[in-house]
Amino acid sequence: MSENQKHPYHLVDPSPWPLVTALALLVLCYGLVVMMHQESSTMFYVGGAAVLLASILWWKDVVNESKSGKFHNKVVQIGLRYGMILFIASEVMFFSAWFWAFFDVAFYPGADSPELIGRQDSLGGVFPPEEIELIPPFGIPLLNTFILLASGGTITWAHHALRENDRKNFMIFLLLTIILGIIFTGFQAYEYKHATFSIDEGIYPSTFYMATGFHGVHVIIGTLFLIVCFFRGLTGHFSAKKHLGFEFAAWYWHFVDVIWLFLFTFVYWWASV
Repeated sequence: MSENQKHPYHLVDPSPWPLVTALALLVLCYGLVVMMHQESSTMFYVGGAAVLLASILWWKDVVNESKSGKFHNKVVQIGLRYGMILFIASEVMFFSAWFWAFFDVAFYPGADSPELIGRQDSLGGVFPPEEIELIPPFGIPLLNTFILLASGGTITWAHHALRENDRKNFMIFLLLTIILGIIFTGFQAYEYKHATFSIDEGIYPSTFYMATGFHGVHVIIGTLFLIVCFFRGLTGHFSAKKHLGFEFAAWYWHFVDVIWLFLFTFVYWWASV
């Protein structure tokens, strides 16, 4: 903050990364559409790589701003927290759409609704369709529930240790959280590989894979978030009083945990009853 600045806010320097990231996302989304219709994935992977690279360079600038100690004062930190809260709120709305789609067909499968004749033809008036062999909820899904609940405990422990300036336990429990996230992803990949239905086989498979698949993507993103925090912790970026990067990663991870509880309860368990 300059000596002549008469307010506590951080006015960022001109940066190319917002525009570059937006263009990369455009390429990524267009590539996804092309891949779905033409089975050509080149543009999708190019867009994904561009988004990843732009994000790394952008976040590197934000980390450097935090390390300098001049910009992220208490007022700026409040604004950053509000931003993260609004981001998580937008993610809640994102998953609400998939739950809405799931419950819409679950409660109205078309059995008594002549206007839903197409839905009745595809579901047989029953949801989930009788011919679909559901994934048993008390197998891998229940195990993954315990894994995510345990990871919620380890990251809370890591946060508590950091606030107590116990850097050893902070690093240990952060690493445990990362390991649990990787194990969860591995079990979900195994579950998908052995599922007897695919995403293009009807309404139930499509809602199932979109809801649980996007959650899996969020677990991967959250795990990467925590891995970055781990290496930042190794270099001493976080202190007991200033650790917004890790705090946001913990918030995000708890959000992922809560979404999974809803997925397990309704998409796996309730659907199988």
